[in-house]
Amino acid sequence: MNVSDSERVATSLAGKGFEITHSEENADIILINTCSVREKAEQKLYSRVGRIKKKYDEKPVIGVMGCVAQLEGETLFEKINGIDFVVGTRAVGRVSEAIEKVLNGENGFTDLGEREADYDWNVADAQRNSPYVAFIPIIEGCNKFCTYCIVPFSRGRERSLEASEIIRQVLELKRRGVKEVHLIGQNVNSYRPETDSGLEMFAGATPFSKLLRAVAATRIEIIKFNTSFPRDFHHDIVDAIDEHENLANWVHLPVQSGSNKVLKAMRRLHTIDSYFKRIDKLKESNRNISLTTDIIVGFPGETDEDFRDTVKMVEYCNFDSAYIFKYSPRPGTPAFEMEDDVSQKVKSERFTELESIQKSLQSTNLKRYINSHVQVLAERISSRSANDLTGHSSCHKIVNFAASDDMLGKLVNVKINEIKSNSLFGELN
Repeated sequence: MNVSDSERVATSLAGKGFEITHSEENADIILINTCSVREKAEQKLYSRVGRIKKKYDEKPVIGVMGCVAQLEGETLFEKINGIDFVVGTRAVGRVSEAIEKVLNGENGFTDLGEREADYDWNVADAQRNSPYVAFIPIIEGCNKFCTYCIVPFSRGRERSLEASEIIRQVLELKRRGVKEVHLIGQNVNSYRPETDSGLEMFAGATPFSKLLRAVAATRIEIIKFNTSFPRDFHHDIVDAIDEHENLANWVHLPVQSGSNKVLKAMRRLHTIDSYFKRIDKLKESNRNISLTTDIIVGFPGETDEDFRDTVKMVEYCNFDSAYIFKYSPRPGTPAFEMEDDVSQKVKSERFTELESIQKSLQSTNLKRYINSHVQVLAERISSRSANDLTGHSSCHKIVNFAASDDMLGKLVNVKINEIKSNSLFGELN
C-alpha cells in the first residue's frame, strides 16, 4: 500500500507543478513515507531525519506521511526535531496544501483528516515504479483487530472501492500498455463494496470472487492480489483462478502460527484446521498455485509445544516461501499489554529453526520448475548482467533469462534450467 500511496502522491504533486526527483541532493522538499508494521519504525524515522539535517547546509523541507504519521500525529514534532509537516494515511491527497502552508511560513502543520470523497486514485505513467506493472487499491483499512497489529489504528476501518471504478482503472491501464495489475489491500478478500455496480454480470460466492472474474474479463494479461485473510478466503476464489488463465497462480495467505491457542490469543479468527482446508483446496487446483505466507514466532505465551505445532503446520502446507518474524510488541495494540514472556534467545532459536526448515522446503519446491516452462513478464534489465532480463512469473517467482532489452514489457515463455535460493534462471523458449 505504501508504494501505491507514494505513486499517487507523486502524481498529484507533479500535476500541480512540482518537479519530482529521485535524487535527495536535488530536492527542496523530502517526503518520507513510513510503515509501522515493522519494528522500530519511529526510531528509523528519527535516524533518517537526523541524517538529512546533518548532510545539508540548508535543510530541505521535510514531510512525514504514512502509518507512523497517522499514529503519532503532531507529537512527532516534539519527538523528532526537523520535521516540518505531518500527513496521515487518508490525507495524502492534500500533501500539496501541506507543502504550501509550510512554504508560506506555517510551522508544524498536521493533517490527519479523512480522504476526500472525490479522491483521485489514478497514477500517472511517469510516476509508476514500473511501466508494465500497476497497483490498484480495492479496499483500505482493516476491521479484524488482530491483537499484535497496528493497521486498524493507522489505516482505519475497511472501505471498499466500487467495482465499476476498479474495472475502469484496469481498462485504462491496459490501454496505456500495463501488462500486470495487483489488486491490493490489507485484506482483499474482505472486499465489500456498497453497491454491485460493475459486478452485476458476474457469478461468485463473494463480492471478491465476483470482482476477480470481472477484472479477468478485461483480458489484461496478469492479475495478482494481495493480501488475503484466511477466514474470508472462500473456495470460490480458487475456482475463479482455475477458470481464468490471467488470474495469477499465486496466493499469499498469512497463517501467523500453527497453534490454535496462539491463534486465539492473536485473535486471527481462524483455526489451524480451517486453514488446512483452504490449503487443501489450493493444492487441488490444476494451476500449480504457488503458496506464500507470514509467520510470527515468540508471541506472548507461545510454548515449545505451540512452536512444534507451527513446525508441523509449515511441513504440512509446504509453502513456496514464508516471511518469518520474531514477535516484537507494538505500542497501542492489545498484545502490547500482554507479558512478552518468550525470551529473545528463544525467539531467535525458534526463528532460526523454522527458517532452516522453510529454506529446505523452498529449495525442494523450486526444483519442480526445472525443465518446465513459465510465463514471465520481462520487467527490467538484470542488475547482475546487462545481457539478462529479469521479471516475475505468473506464480510470482523471480526469473532471470538471457534476452535483449527489446523484449522489455513483453510476456515471454522461459524454460527453467537452473534454480537459485530465491529465484529461477532460464532461457527463452
